[in-house]
Formats: sequence, structure tokens, C-alpha cells
Amino acid sequence: MSAVSQDLRSAAIGATHTPVNQGRMEVSTPLYQLMVEEVLPGLGMEPQAFWAMLEDLITELAPKNNILLLKRYKLQASIDTWHQSRCDAPHDHGQYKKFLEKIGYLLPEGPDFTVNPTHIDDEIAFLAGPQLVVPVKNARYALNATNARWGSLYDALYGSDVIAETDGAQKAGAYNPVRGAKVIAYARQFLDAAAPLASGSHAHATAYQVVGGQLAVVLGNGETVGLATPEKFVGYNGAPESPREVLLKNNGLHVIIQIDAEHPVGRTDAAHIKDLVLESAVTTIQDCEDSVAAADGPDKAEVYRNWLGLMKGTLTDTFEKNGKRMTRALAPDLEFLDPQGKPRTLHGRALLLVRNVGHLMTNEAVLLKGEEVPEGILDAVITATIALYDLRGLGSLRNSRAGSMYIVKPKMHGPEEVAFACEVFDKVEDKLGLARHTLKIGIMDEERRTTVNLKECIRAAKDRIIFINTGFLDRTGDEIHTSMEAGVMVRKEAMKQEKWIKAYENWNVDIGLACGLQGKAQIGKGMWAKPDLMAEMVATKDAHLKAGASTAWVPSPTAATLHAMHYHHINVWEVQNELKKRPRASLDDILTIPLLGDTPLTREQVQAELDNNCQGILGYVVRWIDLGIGCSKVPDIHDVGLMEDRATLRISSQHIANWLRHDYVRRRHVLETFKRMAVVVDRQNAGEPGYKPMSANFDESVAFQAACELVFGGVHQPNGYTEPVLHRRRRELKAEGAGR
Repeated sequence: MSAVSQDLRSAAIGATHTPVNQGRMEVSTPLYQLMVEEVLPGLGMEPQAFWAMLEDLITELAPKNNILLLKRYKLQASIDTWHQSRCDAPHDHGQYKKFLEKIGYLLPEGPDFTVNPTHIDDEIAFLAGPQLVVPVKNARYALNATNARWGSLYDALYGSDVIAETDGAQKAGAYNPVRGAKVIAYARQFLDAAAPLASGSHAHATAYQVVGGQLAVVLGNGETVGLATPEKFVGYNGAPESPREVLLKNNGLHVIIQIDAEHPVGRTDAAHIKDLVLESAVTTIQDCEDSVAAADGPDKAEVYRNWLGLMKGTLTDTFEKNGKRMTRALAPDLEFLDPQGKPRTLHGRALLLVRNVGHLMTNEAVLLKGEEVPEGILDAVITATIALYDLRGLGSLRNSRAGSMYIVKPKMHGPEEVAFACEVFDKVEDKLGLARHTLKIGIMDEERRTTVNLKECIRAAKDRIIFINTGFLDRTGDEIHTSMEAGVMVRKEAMKQEKWIKAYENWNVDIGLACGLQGKAQIGKGMWAKPDLMAEMVATKDAHLKAGASTAWVPSPTAATLHAMHYHHINVWEVQNELKKRPRASLDDILTIPLLGDTPLTREQVQAELDNNCQGILGYVVRWIDLGIGCSKVPDIHDVGLMEDRATLRISSQHIANWLRHDYVRRRHVLETFKRMAVVVDRQNAGEPGYKPMSANFDESVAFQAACELVFGGVHQPNGYTEPVLHRRRRELKAEGAGR
């Protein structure tokens, strides 16, 4: 559905606030209409039966969900009390560890085992490559990320800072041939590294030919050579003597050499190469959670409608770009001839995973006996129902060729909560008539209780698991909240140098490899948050591969293409095989609390930390509350654009809350900083359509008040999460008629 028609539909159905009664449930009208009019008919499902199924599942599972949340609360209360009772004594690590074992926070580790998921797509099991995370609520972003399976290396280099704007290589204006020449030289060096010739360089090629099922490259000196590894040539398009495309494969990923003598770039190239197209975002997570602002029924309907379009292969988006009206749709598969001239097909789109909401949140999209239902259960039922279009082959395009649905599950605390997620999937499979373990699970290792019990978390999902990853920001937010009463935490930037961080990152890989994830499931690392600083990413993000990650998150299709180069330079499977030989990371290091200790900060350092945190909080919250934007490039205090979502908000708000809790800073000081930073954020957003400055009236700005609440009430927020405040405040603004 186009953005225009979607907006009109949202306006029409959004005006109806009276929910639809279904049994003991009240269903938001937009959600009801989506399911009854757009989802269920194509599946041959009767609406009454569907709503009865949903009611049955919520009735059975919601109480279990609530019991798990109560256990979180009790464990946190016990930890708080333990620290409070020892506030005047030095921290005793040994006693602390025994205490965590006693209360059931730190569980015994069981015997070794190997995971056994079945019907796994190659993109999950065998391909190491970049991964995108995108808010599925935004159709254009969802399409761009899905289509980012293939990306132009020339475009990525030309438009980014990987190619410096020196020596006449500026980006401004029309095509700059000086910059173009540097792009081509860089790309040829990449090609020489990924698929070297038996002798000579791709930079000296004048023609590419297919001779006897082998790639033959004519060089400028008249010599014809093949590839140093002939098997890296896997296909072509066009006539063998003058192909228009040459398909190479290295470390599992493809590279397409596109040849066109009539193209403006190709006609100036000795071999008429117009571009190198890299297989880039092998997988994409369509996100219903951290990057999405979905606070009510109309919002959830938008989220699910776009997921429906992706599963049916029909999602489109119409928009204006450079004065032209454009429509974007899902990319088709790619057709080639293999070296012997037989047809072969490559996937044209990233394999899609969907991130459901965690166990904590409820949503007013559905009420059961007047109470909001757990949003994670609602997500599981509806996203899985929609995925039937793909699982049954009813769509025009196919996502999973193996017949699985991939659900990333965030913010789970320990193996009991992982087991509960699997139980939810069991029940949904039974209700939808799916084979057991059709719904796969990705475990996000972003909560401390999951980290320290990771092996048992994986065991609880051993027949479903297809993904584990680390995430510095959410994990740090939980680290601070869990140890809130232990003392003053180090500065946010200093967290990256703390002992627990390196141990946590290594522990995740060590446990994943020991449980047999290699060749069966992804081991992932976190986001590159600076979408404009691609040169820095290219120079440093290979560290994730060297750490054993088979995938790592990137913020854009351009970043995916550039990051893909790392997977050509480094064979992740070889790295993992070496890492299997090292000792496991230290649990004691992971449990080391990142306290500031006896090294005082200067007044200037404290103020700089407050400025940075308050500006970041306001910059994100005002867009979430006022504009309904769940993830975007938000300028930091130095006007550097950073990709922000609720994970960044969680750590910043918890960090200030910790300093307030221990009187390291005063409430008056923080409030003054918030007000001063609001002026900065207002300036940074001055050109945003519909933006209302916070500093015009702090008391009437819902966004400003929400930011203050996140900090001043941060100690009492469940596990330090920001969603309860954001959702409530967003609905407050929408009720006033001010929210988009």
C-alpha cells in the first residue's frame, strides 16, 4: 500500500475510537479492520474463530507472563536490599556471587549440549554477512532494508566519506570524474582481494569473457588470465564472449561485475565496467519493538499492515524525491546462467526476521476484560498469522525457502523467560496448524540475567534458536539498573573500557560456539550508530568479525554494502574455529560492577556527562512523543548524527538516575541542564515539519516532561525500561490532538 493511500486509510479509520467487542475482548477498530478485511480472508480463516483463538491464548498465557514479571521485581528488590545493607562496606565480590546463586539469579549450569534447529535458511546457517534492523512501521524504510540484499559499491563509495574529499575529489555538484576515478580504483583493489587473478590486477582488465565454463580476463598487455581460484566464478549474463554481468562468489557472498559500454561510467572504463554490485544485507530484522513508536491500536495496525505487505510480496510506497513521484516495491529475484550456461536464481531480497515486543509491555490495541493484553503475545499471534502467507506460499514472492518464520525476541531475563517465549510459540503453532518449531527464536543477550545464564537460555530454546547477539546499550542500561544501589557508576563512555564489557562480548561468542550454533544459527554483534561516518566504520567494524560474529548490525543499505567488504576480507568460520580453542570468558569479570570508585570526576567532567546525556535524551524523546518517530538519525551534542532508539535512551536515563540516587548530582542541577539542552535540541530540530519547541513552555511540553520523568523516576522504572513512560506520554499527546 502506498504511503498516500495508507495515510488516507489511517485518517479514515483512526477517527473511529470505539473498539469492537469480540467475546470478552475489545479490539481497536483499525486492528480489527486490518485482520478481518485484509489478513484473514486470504488465509481462509473465519474472523470469529481467530478472535476466539486470540482470547484463549491470552487467557492462558497472560497470567504466566505476569508471574515472570513479578519474579523480575522480586529479584531486583532482593539485589537492591543486599547492596543497601552493605552501603558502608567495600564490595565483596565473593559474597555477592554466592548471594546471586542463593536467590536464583545465577543458576547452575547444566551439561553440555548442541542446538538442533531444523529447516533453517542458508542466510541464517551458512552465510556470514551484514544485518539491517528497520522499523517495520515505516513502509519506505522496510522496503529499502528488504531490498538491500544487493547494493552498488560504486554508489556507496562515491556518496560516503570512505573516499576522502581531497585532491579535487569533492562530492558537491554533478558527477565528479576525479572522485569517480578514486571510487573505481578502490573498487578494483577490493576485487583483487576478494577474487584475485592468477596474475595481474583487475585494474588492468580490458575485457571479461567466459571460455569453456571458466572466466577469462584480458589484460591491457594482451595477456589473458583466469582467477587465482577458478571456482570463484559462478555465473554470468549475456553472451559468453561479451557478458554484461559476471558473477563471483567469495566466502559465501556474491559480487556482480556489471559491464556496459554505453553507460556513462562504463564507456570510460577500459573493461567497460559500470559498477560492482555486492551481496550486502543478507538478513534484515523488521522491527516491531525498539525502533518503532507504536503506542496504541492504530499504530499496531500500521506495523502489522506493513508486515503483511512484506509477507504477501505486495508492499509498495509512493513518495516524492528530487521533485519526482516514485513508487518503491519489493525487488525480484536475480537470474543468471551458471558457468555451463544453465539457468540459476539468486535471492533478490534479504531474508526477513521480525522482532516482536518483549514480555514487559502491554498495549491498548486489545483489551481483555478491560485490561491491556501483553503486547509480546499479541505480536506472536498476529505476526505468525500473517506469516502464513509466506509459509503456505500464498504470496507473490518467497521469504523463507526452508519453511520457517524467524522471530527475534528481545529483553528476556533468564532461561525461564526464554522457555515461556517458546511455550507461546508452541501454543501459536498448535492454533495455526503449524509443525512444531516452525517459529524460530532469536535471543537477544541484552539483559544481565540472560548473560550470566546464557547457556541455559540457549538450552531452553535449543530446537528453535537461530540467533544470539550482544547489544552494548540495552545491556549497559540493565547493568546500571541491576546494580543501582551498589554505588556511583563510571561515565557512560568509560563503560566501554570496563572489565565486564569485554568479558560479556566474548562470553556470548564462547557460549554460542560451545552450544553448536556455528552452521545452524547466527552469532551477532551490535549496531554501528554513526550513519554518516562510513570511513570510520570501514576502518573498525571488522573487529566484530574478528570477535567471532557471523553478522553485525548496520544502520543503512549503504552501510550494509560497505560492511559486506569485511566479510570478503575475513572468513568468519575460520575465525570461529580458532576461537573455539580459547578459554571461556570469565563470569567473575562479567559480574564486576562498573563503579566509579575513589577517582573523583572534575566539575567540568560531571557537567559534560550531564550535557551529553540530557541532550541525547531530549533529542530522542521529543521525536518519539511529538512526532511518533521510534528510530532516526538524531544529532548529538556536537551535531553528529547518531542512530538512536530506546536502547540509547535507556542507558542515558538510567545513568543520570544512578548519579541522582547517590547524590553525585542534584535534581536542581539536572533540571537546569535539561532546560539548557532543550534549547539546543530545539535548534537542531528547527527545520522539522510540525516540530514544537520544548523551550517555549517547559511545563506544557509533554516531551520535556516525559524526559524528566524517565530520569527523576528512573530508579523505579521496571528494569530501567523507557517504554512505559513513552507509551503513556505519547497517548497523552495524541489524546490532546497534537500527535501525528
